[in-house]
Amino acid sequence: MPSNNHALALVEPLVDPLVPETPSRPHLRPVPPLESAPRPSDDVAHDAAADAGASDDVTPAAGRRANRAPASSPFPDDPALLVENLVRCVVEILAGARDLDQVSRWVTEDVYRTLHTRVVLAARARSAHGTRVQRPAFTVGGIRLSSPVEGVVEAVVVLHGRARSRAVAVRLETYDRRWRATAVHVL
Repeated sequence: MPSNNHALALVEPLVDPLVPETPSRPHLRPVPPLESAPRPSDDVAHDAAADAGASDDVTPAAGRRANRAPASSPFPDDPALLVENLVRCVVEILAGARDLDQVSRWVTEDVYRTLHTRVVLAARARSAHGTRVQRPAFTVGGIRLSSPVEGVVEAVVVLHGRARSRAVAVRLETYDRRWRATAVHVL
């Protein structure tokens, strides 16, 4: 008597050819947060404590003072710089000049899936029209940042290209002491 495993192997999976297949995200491991450079006021305080014989936060392995994030921001990355670089990468990804996995660390699952769908559609449009992939040439016109609540940054970046200008809206939220884009809209 034949087994059912053999019969199941012959059945083709149900796949809709019009819906692009979303690849699984690469396995990500946690990365410790970046440490900022020591502030001059901390060095003075540390020297005064060392003169008094105290060793407040000296790491024994390295023999030097542990760095701390600045008091003005609880998150080490500059959100304006991150937004500008993320927008540049997203526009290059949509143009086909950059791989989508390069921004997977800075975006959420939903943004990754949405970008993947747009990348597939843009690739189909390029192949249908017979155009080849070109790195887009643009300049950053301006960045507007606002923080509606603590741990959230909303930004709009204006990009000026040869043929047209575009606006890209980005929302960053904190996740594991670093910024991640929870929404990216290229207008």
